[in-house]
Amino acid sequence: MSDWIKAARLRTLPLSLSGIIMGSFIAKWRLWEQGGTWDWEIFALAILVTLLYQILSNYANDYGDGIKGTDKNRIGEAEARAVASGKITAKQMRNAVIIFSVLSFVATVALLYTAFIPDYINEFYIFIGLGAASILAAIGYTVGKKPYGYMGLGDLFVFIFFGLVSVGGSYFLFTKTFSWDILLPATAIGMMSMAVLNLNNMRDIESDRLSGKNSLALRIGFRSAMIYEIVLLQLPLILILVFLGINGFIESGNYKVFIVMILFLPLMKIRRQIMAVKEPRELDPFLKQVGIMTLMMAVLTAVGLNYFN
Repeated sequence: MSDWIKAARLRTLPLSLSGIIMGSFIAKWRLWEQGGTWDWEIFALAILVTLLYQILSNYANDYGDGIKGTDKNRIGEAEARAVASGKITAKQMRNAVIIFSVLSFVATVALLYTAFIPDYINEFYIFIGLGAASILAAIGYTVGKKPYGYMGLGDLFVFIFFGLVSVGGSYFLFTKTFSWDILLPATAIGMMSMAVLNLNNMRDIESDRLSGKNSLALRIGFRSAMIYEIVLLQLPLILILVFLGINGFIESGNYKVFIVMILFLPLMKIRRQIMAVKEPRELDPFLKQVGIMTLMMAVLTAVGLNYFN
């Protein structure tokens, strides 16, 4: 059991929760402003679904990289990858991917049924399609003849599914409407998620070169990937600030809502430490740190809007 828990890579879970928390609690604040109701059952099911997606993605990644030999000679957490190390066979991991695909789809249907039935039939079917796309994206990163993670498209897919779909989709589950300003926090979470992936790819840049995994970091080079990383870590708080600003919190003088801005200092420290890194292997500790910062960004935004407003 311990090998399966390690393969689930629990340190990635805070990142997957961030988008759901951000979108759900922005929806809660907006519904409160409009006199609407917010459903804890939808939130609980959304959390379950995103956790299943993340574990599915991690198992699929372990399987795909393992059978392709990508995990050989990797550093950091990759040393303990289950398939590559032989702790779990490729067949067992493939079966786990199938099981979690089914569980993810069943949980998705339960979530969407709770959120949309009986009054929003069309939205139910649209989101079923999004759910299926999310499952396929979780698997397709490293599995298959042409996995998109091996073509340098991982960043784009992470931005779409961890940012736009996660934040915007969870917001829609509650409000049944779309507001353009949700794209600001969605982009913020998407960029932070891309920052984690880019750190991972920078760390593994040499082993990926040997195995033929052409991540974006490998394509543009370590130095350019470092600049890209700093940009990804610089912009999210600015986007959150703009979101709060256009929603009238600056004019109202309710500055407690801006509690999320306390992350400016720790994020600045992390950026400076990353910029000082000379060897790719030194980047490994920052994956967890940036993941936690992403979760804190979502939590503090939620707290500011719903409890300090």
